[in-house]
Amino acid sequence: MDEEPVDAVFGDRVRRFQEFLDAPNGKTDYKDAIREMLIHSRNRLPVSIDEVRDFDKEYWAGLLNFPADFLPAAERALRDTILTIYDPADTRFAYIDEQTSFYVSFRGAFGDHTVSPRTISSFHLSKMLSIEGIVTRASLVRPKIIRSVHYAENTGRFHAREYRDQTTSFDPVSHAAIYPTEDPDGNKLITEYGYSTYRDHQTISIQEMPETAPAGQLPRSIDIVLDDDLVDCTKPGDRVQIVGVFRSLGNGGSNVSHFRTVVLANAVYPLHARSSGVSQQEKVTDADVIAITAIAKKTNVFDVMAQSLAPSIYGHEYIKKAVLLMLLSGVEKNLDNGGHLRGDINILMVGDPSTAKSQMLRFVLNTAALAIATTGRGSSGVGLTAAVTHDKETGERRLEAGAMVLADRGIVCIDEFDKMSDIDRVAIHEVMEQQTVTIAKAGIHTSLNARCSVIAAANPVYGQYDVTKDPHKNIALPDSLLSRFDLLFIVTDDVSDERDRAISEHVLRMHRFIPPGYSEGEPIRENTHLSLAVGESSANTENDDAAVWEKFNPLLHAGAAQAHKGTNGMPEILSIPFLRKYILYAKARVRPALSQAASDYIVEIYAGLRNDVGRSGKQTAPITARTLETLIRLATAHAKVRLAKTVSKEDAQVANDMLRFALFKDVPKKPSKKSNKKRKAGPGPEVESESSQSPEAEAITNSPEPAAGPSERELRAMRRDGDGDSVMEDAQPLHHTAASNVPESTLSAARLATLMRAMARLMQGEIFASESCAIEVVFEHVNREMSEEEQFSREEFVDGMTDMESKNHLMMADGKIWKV
Repeated sequence: MDEEPVDAVFGDRVRRFQEFLDAPNGKTDYKDAIREMLIHSRNRLPVSIDEVRDFDKEYWAGLLNFPADFLPAAERALRDTILTIYDPADTRFAYIDEQTSFYVSFRGAFGDHTVSPRTISSFHLSKMLSIEGIVTRASLVRPKIIRSVHYAENTGRFHAREYRDQTTSFDPVSHAAIYPTEDPDGNKLITEYGYSTYRDHQTISIQEMPETAPAGQLPRSIDIVLDDDLVDCTKPGDRVQIVGVFRSLGNGGSNVSHFRTVVLANAVYPLHARSSGVSQQEKVTDADVIAITAIAKKTNVFDVMAQSLAPSIYGHEYIKKAVLLMLLSGVEKNLDNGGHLRGDINILMVGDPSTAKSQMLRFVLNTAALAIATTGRGSSGVGLTAAVTHDKETGERRLEAGAMVLADRGIVCIDEFDKMSDIDRVAIHEVMEQQTVTIAKAGIHTSLNARCSVIAAANPVYGQYDVTKDPHKNIALPDSLLSRFDLLFIVTDDVSDERDRAISEHVLRMHRFIPPGYSEGEPIRENTHLSLAVGESSANTENDDAAVWEKFNPLLHAGAAQAHKGTNGMPEILSIPFLRKYILYAKARVRPALSQAASDYIVEIYAGLRNDVGRSGKQTAPITARTLETLIRLATAHAKVRLAKTVSKEDAQVANDMLRFALFKDVPKKPSKKSNKKRKAGPGPEVESESSQSPEAEAITNSPEPAAGPSERELRAMRRDGDGDSVMEDAQPLHHTAASNVPESTLSAARLATLMRAMARLMQGEIFASESCAIEVVFEHVNREMSEEEQFSREEFVDGMTDMESKNHLMMADGKIWKV
């Protein structure tokens, strides 16, 4: 048995830790680390417990198993070392006095002392542990008195009293918590609040990771006590790894046999941002900046980045481009008169089931730096904005932030948006435009920031989109809400033999994918993600130089197989870590300003949309003044893709193409005859020019694309002819205007069947209420209900009508199509 007195034992432990801090041959120069800590006005020194084990294994074992005896000695040694290093005359260290506390936090491998809220037990009491989980609740930060100073007027003397409990000290005997009002002689004491010492105090609860919880059982939680500089270092929803001492607080003198247990935190290391799996400390290195600048100079940078988003999802090129612009966002403006113009872009996807809407939301959730997911039925209005609750500790009313407030400067993903009740849906109107949450309840009147983008997915009325009805009859959401969404995409599950075959082959390839390191038939091992190196920066690979390109895998990236090809003939796919850094860099460094040419073009676009009488009521969303701001935001976001300082007319043209596709499913025309010839080179892979032409307009099949149809002048001449036969005679020579390698018949059997189904639906609709309809109107309606890759050219349409007329399905005369 050790016969040394307690003070001598404590002094020996202080000396041994001082020798560790002074060791010249250690991996870390702790004296330099201490100087850096003081210069930055911090009072907690991170120490590697692995280095302590290498230096003194007995001290390492004492820290893990008896932290109440060894941790105070380490903190005393740190304070003594600081007093020998810092210069009292240096104004940078003026904050240091005899009452300043300094702490030692540990990182490294904790071995069998790494636990979870489920595996922690009474065996671990009074030991130092590493525990990871998700923060589910955080109390308010309140001051806790450590030392009070009192003045007796009658005697002119000062009295001081210190307060220690089992959350602030390892002393098993708690000091009296009685606040003195008289000195020993009965003289009245006045508290000198300016001389008293306080310490911030906060309690959080962490819950075990849902992926590590046993099947069929609820995740377990444990309380964590944070003091001083550790308070407010994490928020509900964050994934954290905490090093601390597991302690019992006693039963308060009652006859209850169970004791309340907490973990006194020693260090808090954030693992990932809220539920997104994205590292919070995203760093852009010099090599990343060089790679970002090189990519930004590519003429087709927008297409390359868009095809790199969710490459495993087939199609949806325009939606992927919209998601990219949403991640970059526009530029917000705070006016001198108090007005706020939002820069965040909101997107709504409405369509049939099984069209990858939720998968797109999941990709945004796992890519954005800050994203929160919720569902329509699982969310209430106050859950999305803010709620007034009762504090369990004080009984006072306080505000609890909702999902949109927690996602400030981030993204909120709302699935099943149509399942939300009208009352709850109204609560987000203010957030989506003013980007604030105003509360006036129970004596609390305040405004909270909620500067976030919203991307939502919904199903149409009755579950299936009816192409014969106007969009507003399918969506059934009020215009006041739809106008707040910048882009509203209609996603339909069209029946097409070629497209269905391509999608089925893509899904089957995904199911055939085998992760690297596994052989065929080998079961996939569960990855618990239990990190043994706690707080080590080397464990976070996101901070290293991210690989720019990702190798094309036909089993995983089939959604980008039809996209731009690189110099090696393979599609160009940017890696997700590099894409995150590109977006972070573009948002932080670039704030494009509108040029005069772009402004004039946007005004012209907006005026044209407002005065397009022929399409009134056929657009997916109402065209209001907010549509003008949408054009500005989209053009600004596209300028950020190029890292440009000004918004050019080309950026406004891309914004116009995006908006017109969302409103009317319009696809921009081919840019030039030269690029047309490249695209008609034969049945091989299509070569796309580096223009703004979207891959959404390309056909899926290997058949060559048909030539452009007759002009508006030719169509007017066809109508004036007045004879159905002459219409066909005029239309017939259109085949000879195509390239020489295009076959005579441009309509396959599958395409003819698709056209016949579309015509059957139209003939049952309103446009054939008078038994006939103009050819041009029918042509426009047929393409309107087709997906972008299924739309018919005019000669295909004419060929199809001729075939259907020969089969006596319809009749063409007087420039009209008549029902038979």
